[in-house]
Amino acid sequence: MSLGHGYYIEDLSPGMEASVSKTVTDDDITTFAELSGDINPVHLNEEFAAGTIFKKRIAHGFMTGALFSTVLGTKLPGPGCIYMSQTMNFRGPVFIGDELVATCTITKVDLEKGRAAFDCVCTANGRPVLVGEALMMVSRRPTDGSGDE
Repeated sequence: MSLGHGYYIEDLSPGMEASVSKTVTDDDITTFAELSGDINPVHLNEEFAAGTIFKKRIAHGFMTGALFSTVLGTKLPGPGCIYMSQTMNFRGPVFIGDELVATCTITKVDLEKGRAAFDCVCTANGRPVLVGEALMMVSRRPTDGSGDE
């Protein structure tokens, strides 16, 4: 499947933003545990989770954070960009059934270096659960080789 190329660095400006949404399911958590190897019982075992401060199972933080990758890799800047860094500050738990919305907003564009910085926020049913910043490498618009750009 080809999504085509996303935005080029010349197309980007501060304030541009994109989002994705996802409702967390039991299957999502189980599949993420299998893929990542993170089988911490707080994610997988109701009885164990009942004894924690959350009182029920929670989703993996990095599963939630992966939604930033979805936004950045498929929407803004989109296909062709390369992750350089991502910070994540976990603000609250994510439970099965929560509606997640991950939004990434451009804060800075460096045309010379071909980099774009983003503020990243993920909410669960409207409450912030994950915030951070991302730095992406974004390619320049191809030229036709004539020198008439």
